[in-house]
Amino acid sequence: MFIAILDLRTAPADRAAVLAQLRSEAGEIRAMPGNVDFRVYAADDDGAVAVIHEWADQPAFAAYLASEAFARSGAAIRPLVTSPPVSRRFAAELVETV
Repeated sequence: MFIAILDLRTAPADRAAVLAQLRSEAGEIRAMPGNVDFRVYAADDDGAVAVIHEWADQPAFAAYLASEAFARSGAAIRPLVTSPPVSRRFAAELVETV
């Protein structure tokens, strides 16, 4: 399994627009081959947004990065981000689902 956690910072007034853009792409992203889950969160403070991706493997995630959904969100969100995004990526093994 491949997991990516993305942290974004926006002005508080722009956070709703960033969340809406990411959530508008969620259905298409979840339908992509290899996607296990895609979740978007308003994080702890007023300008923070977090995205958690779960993919079957790194090639599936790479296909997402090359997708129209990723390009659309990037074009819409990039002007609203106030500092460079941080994406932490992990190779993981699912131990159990309870």
